[in-house]
Amino acid sequence: MKGAHGPERSAREERDLFMSRDLSWLDFNSRVLFEAGLPANPLLERIKFLAITGGNLDEFFMVRIAGLRQLVRSGNDFPDPAGNTAEKQLAKARRKIQRMIRAQSECLLDELIPELAHHNIHLRRPDELAPEARRQLKGYFSEQVLPVLTPLAVDNTHPFPVLNSGAIEIALSLRGRAKKTLHAFVEVPELLPRFVPVPDAPGRTFTLLEDLVMDNLEALFPGSKVEECFAFRLTRDMDNVFDDESFDDLLHHIGRKLLQRRQREPIRLELPQGRHGALIKWLTGELKVDPEYCYMVRGPLYLKQFSELAAAAHAPELLEKPWPPAPVPELAAEPDAFKAVSGHRSILIAPPYQDFNALVSLLEQAAEDPDVLAIKQTLYRVSGNSPVVRALRRAAENGKQVTVLVELKARFDEENNIAWARLLDESGAHVVYGVANLKVHCKALLIVRREAGGIRRYVHLGTGNYNDKTAKLYTDLGLITCDEDLGFDVSTLFNVLTGSTTPPARWRKIAVSPFDLRERLEFLIEREIAHARSGGGGRIVAKMNSLSDARMVKLFHRAADAGVEVDLIVRGISCYRPRPRQENLRIVSIVDRYLEHSRVFYFRNLGNDEFYLSSADLMSRNLDRRIEVMFPVEDPRLRGMLRTLLQFQLEDRDKARQLQAGGVYTRPAPAEYGGSRSQWRSWRFFQERAENELRKPRGILRIFRSGRAGSGS
Repeated sequence: MKGAHGPERSAREERDLFMSRDLSWLDFNSRVLFEAGLPANPLLERIKFLAITGGNLDEFFMVRIAGLRQLVRSGNDFPDPAGNTAEKQLAKARRKIQRMIRAQSECLLDELIPELAHHNIHLRRPDELAPEARRQLKGYFSEQVLPVLTPLAVDNTHPFPVLNSGAIEIALSLRGRAKKTLHAFVEVPELLPRFVPVPDAPGRTFTLLEDLVMDNLEALFPGSKVEECFAFRLTRDMDNVFDDESFDDLLHHIGRKLLQRRQREPIRLELPQGRHGALIKWLTGELKVDPEYCYMVRGPLYLKQFSELAAAAHAPELLEKPWPPAPVPELAAEPDAFKAVSGHRSILIAPPYQDFNALVSLLEQAAEDPDVLAIKQTLYRVSGNSPVVRALRRAAENGKQVTVLVELKARFDEENNIAWARLLDESGAHVVYGVANLKVHCKALLIVRREAGGIRRYVHLGTGNYNDKTAKLYTDLGLITCDEDLGFDVSTLFNVLTGSTTPPARWRKIAVSPFDLRERLEFLIEREIAHARSGGGGRIVAKMNSLSDARMVKLFHRAADAGVEVDLIVRGISCYRPRPRQENLRIVSIVDRYLEHSRVFYFRNLGNDEFYLSSADLMSRNLDRRIEVMFPVEDPRLRGMLRTLLQFQLEDRDKARQLQAGGVYTRPAPAEYGGSRSQWRSWRFFQERAENELRKPRGILRIFRSGRAGSGS
């Protein structure tokens, strides 16, 4: 039978199942921008959301626009599953980006800055200040800024310089003693505060560092007259592909690639709106940036740095009140982490609602415990001053067998990871630099300990990185356990990663991409389809960051068409295009204070509920080209907690946006669901749980009903 529900679909019907990945990502950034414009949010939180949209857009150009342009140049005109070629996607993306840039400027200049002024927080150019304030700023410039600046002239003896990607640059034309027009650049240093406090000005007044530099250019070019100047910003193609041809020396190979980034081709040139003079014509000619990659911006550049203003303003009343993390009660009640884990068998950790230091403490205890024999861990992204790395180094120095797999190919963290790898190596740890042809993206920790009954393995598996900084900003979930089967699986996994051994034909409990994770997920979804078709009902709730894998999108369509109740909680990219009659399927995206980062999969299985956590999104790269792990949560207490967290998200009527059949996200009506803001409810849930469990040794966990919110199923 042909048609939407049959095994054969026309090419048009196939395309109608999908949306283009990169266009969907731009829609996600628009949802973040919506939060910046939402008056209900505290003012400085809105500034933060605007800064996030700027940083997101920077990375989108460096990676996604760069990749699409490479496809066009290579002559690749194969359409994506939605039917758009790379050239079509670029054209559509440009239109969306132009609208987004206008919306960003309107939000900042017409809403946020005037609103800041109402609270006596001002952003002024130096020439708008009183003479005395401007004079004092000149003193600050001379003492603190001028020594850091480096003017770069362009003339017969000074070639056009290599401009750093992402930095704010000042282009200027000046006339010297010879009455000849010269050109030069001054880079605005990122090491100095972007928002410079203005002394003796009303309220809290700031000037932008680039405006201060432009107000004092004569100090850099004495004897010359500045004719024209403006700030601009260049973004380069950073879509590096680290091939594994020289894998024996990957450290050197990646280091060389990073050095080449400064000379990568420009992918975007941001220029001040309204400038059409000779200086802009000279600059664009020298940079050879195609006109379609030149963007005229109204107002300040580099919006990502506006997050600094939220801190510089010192106005806690304009920020959301802090949500301090709750202690993990099982670990807080028992100082010996190994006793706590063995007593409970499995413990769920949910940063930032719970304290990430609970995991750090486990590692620190392992480093000092004489009965701990070995520690093995994967590191994908860690912070600049990582307590996790410090604990691993301490363990190695104490004679433990420490093995750390550092993924050097983690985009934009390569340099940081190289530095940590070298320090770990110096401490005596065995450092493995990734796996040939695959990125190691799984989050796994194995501690081998000698105990009275023999050797026991303690394991942590998680959805997020071992990063104490992002653990305060990203919602993630992790499992600490001494389950023997999980311990055996993770031990085997490390042997595969470090010893290049063949993976087992079947893991005891986990699933690992690129070996069997895709097949395991497909089996679980197909099982719900079979249950629905046999009259037993089917139910899936899947939470992830991105859904773009074509096979998975088609399979979810099949599930919805078969009558399975499907809820997809997808923060960012969703290539699934809902069809008008799929009333049993819902796709929501939640953008709130924290970045939704956990991956959770629930399958009803005729009432024998199954919950899984995973490091993997449902993207082809995660399922086919990365080492990822999916693992079950089997403890009924912990499954009840996961059910509660998912229910909060499905009931969210404040920060959730629902994807409609036309590909547009809409905000649900307040009365549509019975709940409210899911992140606040999640924070309160863990606060109350900690209070109850630490007050009573055996706290009672609430078990929420399964099924769609408000449906009674």
